[in-house]
Amino acid sequence: MSFEELYQEILLDHYQRPRHAGPVTGATCSEHEHNPLCGDDITIHMKITDGKIADIGFEGKGCAISMASASMMTDQIEGKLVEDAKREVNTFLAIMRDEDSFDNHPEFDDATSLNGVKKLHARIKCATLSWNTAKKMLEEE
Repeated sequence: MSFEELYQEILLDHYQRPRHAGPVTGATCSEHEHNPLCGDDITIHMKITDGKIADIGFEGKGCAISMASASMMTDQIEGKLVEDAKREVNTFLAIMRDEDSFDNHPEFDDATSLNGVKKLHARIKCATLSWNTAKKMLEEE
């Protein structure tokens, strides 16, 4: 199996079996964003306790890339300190802008499968919608 096939399989797995899908009981913050160009719609809920993301979830509708990316993002930052989550979200967004590389960041796991999306410039907004929404939330904390 090639790396490209493996990455497509990871993306499809997150789309078909999203992690952290749904609302969060006792959420301390929520944020909604919409991409009018393609219709992707996302709401992220977080429960932040003692400076840590104790629980995170998302609700939304959109393309496979958008929904899989939301699943990957929630997996990536759940349980992290807010400051660490901010750093990882900003790093992911820099990678998607070609200002950095996943090769430099072993902390990313399944999200590396979104690297191929950078070749499809129109789809980058799909891959980054949930990450930008989380960034907005975390900056307010």
